[in-house]
Amino acid sequence: MSFLVLHARLITVPAGTDDPGYIDDGWMLVGDDGRIAALGAGTPPVGTVADETLDVDGAFVAPGFVSSHSHLFTSGLRGLGVADTLYGWCDSMLGSTAHMSADQLYWSTLHGSLDFLSNGVTTAYNFTDPLQAWESMVDGKRTGTAGLRGLEYHWRQAEGTRDAGIRFVDAAGMDVTAGTPDEVFERFAAEVAHTRTFDPDFALGSSIMGQVQWSPHPEAAEFEVEAMRRFGVTNQAHFLESPEAVEHQQSKFALYRDAGALELGLVFGHFIQTTPDIIERSVAGGAAMSWQPASNGRLASGVALVPEMLEMGMRVGVGLDDQACTDVSDPWQNMRMGIYMQRARTKDPLSMMPERMLRLHTLGGAEIMGVADRVGSLEVGKFADFVVVDPRRPDVGPLWHPVRSYVLAMSPRNLKAVYVGGRLVNADGVSTNPLAAEASAKLHELPAALVPLRGHPH
Repeated sequence: MSFLVLHARLITVPAGTDDPGYIDDGWMLVGDDGRIAALGAGTPPVGTVADETLDVDGAFVAPGFVSSHSHLFTSGLRGLGVADTLYGWCDSMLGSTAHMSADQLYWSTLHGSLDFLSNGVTTAYNFTDPLQAWESMVDGKRTGTAGLRGLEYHWRQAEGTRDAGIRFVDAAGMDVTAGTPDEVFERFAAEVAHTRTFDPDFALGSSIMGQVQWSPHPEAAEFEVEAMRRFGVTNQAHFLESPEAVEHQQSKFALYRDAGALELGLVFGHFIQTTPDIIERSVAGGAAMSWQPASNGRLASGVALVPEMLEMGMRVGVGLDDQACTDVSDPWQNMRMGIYMQRARTKDPLSMMPERMLRLHTLGGAEIMGVADRVGSLEVGKFADFVVVDPRRPDVGPLWHPVRSYVLAMSPRNLKAVYVGGRLVNADGVSTNPLAAEASAKLHELPAALVPLRGHPH
C-alpha cells in the first residue's frame, strides 16, 4: 500500500554531507514496496497519488533511530547492578540469563525489540546472549569453561527479534573455548544459517559478537577473522570498556591487529580505555567504533574520545546498548547525554553539536553496521522507517533552530507514531504487534521463575 506524508518538518539526514537535510514544510511518498519513492519541499507534484495520506500538520518526520550496539534480550532485567561497574553488573544481569530457557529469552528479546520500536528505534545491531553461559571476571580474565547451551538458545533470540518487526543485524558469539575448531565453526555456521532464512528486508545481516576481550583462548582473534572471511559476516567486539584491568585489556588490541581484523572493518564497541597509539592504528587499519553514552555513564565506564576519533577519520555510530544498563531506551536521552559528556570533558560546545549527534544515532550507526544503503536516512530508495514527533504535544515553544530543538528538546513524550517500511508499528506508545500483550505478560513472570534458581540479584 502506498503512503503519502504531508506538511512535515522533514529531517532527512542525507548521506555525503554534514547538512541535516531539514525541510520546513515537506512531503514524502512511500511506495507499495515500503521504500521511499519521492520527497521534497512544499506540496507534491500534480498527479501524486497514494492509497493513504497522513497530514502530520507541522510535526517532525525524521529517520527512525539506529542503535549500532544493543542487547535486546535484557528487557526484563532493568535496575540490576546499580552499585557496580561492568563486571559486577554482568554478574547480576548475565548471572540471571544463565538460568533462563530459550523460550524465556525469546519473549525477553521480543519485548526488548518492541520497547526499542516504541521509542523510535527502527534498526538495531543485536548481540544475542552467547551459548556459553556467563562466568565472573577475575582481574579482567575468565576461564572460558562455563557450560554450553544448545543452538536453540540463539535461534529463539533471533526469532524474537524477527517477530517484533524491527530491522536488525544478528550477532552471535563464537565461544571458541567450547569444542574443537571444527565444532566451533560448525556451531557458528548453524547460527548464521538460521538467521539467513528470515526475510532479508528485516534480518539485514549476520555478525560476530567479538569476544577477544573476554576469552582466554590465545587464538580467539584468528577464529573470528577466519569466520568473517568464511561466512561473509561483520564483527563487533566489546573492547576497552571497563575501567578495571586496563593494561590487560589494552594488551589484547595486538591480537586483533595481528590477526588482520582491522582491515576487515572490525567495529569496537565502547572503546573508552584507549591510547593514542591504539586509536591511530585503528583508524589506519579501517576499524570503526560504536559509542554508547548512556550505558557508559550508568556503568561508570568513562567517556570515549569521540570528537578526537572523528577528527582522525574514524567511522562512529551510536548505540543504546540495552535496557539493563540504560533502563529507559530513550534515543533522545542518549543523544543529550553524549553531547553533555563530551562538552563537559572538552569544555568546548563545538566538540559535539546536535546535528552531528543526530547523524551518529541514525546514518552513522547504519554505516558502521554496513546497512546504510537501506536505512539510516530518509532518501529515495531506502526503507521508509520514520518517526512522527510533535513539538506541540507537549509544547516546547518556538523552534528557533528546528533540528537542534529536535535533538535537545524532544523526548518519547513527543513521539506520536513510528513507522517501519511505511507501516505503523507504534502509536502513542502502544504497539500494533499482536504479540505485544503476551510478551509483556511473559516478561512479568521472570522474577518468580528466576529467583528460586539463583536468588535475588543485586
